[in-house]
Amino acid sequence: MHLSKKESVQAKILSREAAARLCSGWKVKGHKIVFTNGCFDILHPGHIHLLLEAAAQGDRLILGLNTDASVKRLKGAGRPVNDEQSRALVIAAQAYVDAVTLFDEDTPLELIQSLRPDVIVKGGDYTPETVAGREVVDAYGGKVVIVPTLEGFSTTGIINRMR
Repeated sequence: MHLSKKESVQAKILSREAAARLCSGWKVKGHKIVFTNGCFDILHPGHIHLLLEAAAQGDRLILGLNTDASVKRLKGAGRPVNDEQSRALVIAAQAYVDAVTLFDEDTPLELIQSLRPDVIVKGGDYTPETVAGREVVDAYGGKVVIVPTLEGFSTTGIINRMR
């Protein structure tokens, strides 16, 4: 059966368990798995820059997306602007993102433990020492890559300009 484009995008949005099974299958096939995470509330060129750089680090890119409750705890009242299902759909529609899974915790540590990626990619507002899950991937020979931030783009800045 052939999936429509919309169905194929929606099929990239997975439960944590399904994402872990998918990553296990990719590993068996010898694929290098890259993980990144974030809120991705209003997708902007800075996000695209991060995602393209992350995708270039391996064969498969899986993205951990903060749930609405998690975004609210991290960013405060009035956030997220877009609900988790909308944000997941927008991210999953990016051709270079292979899978998206939601996480409700304040950090993606538990998700990283489940997925066991080869590489964790974060933006330039992090250092390797501040990346959740660094110790996990270090322990099995993985690595953390920091992508320099694309100046002038931030969701908070966009929201502030809109106000």
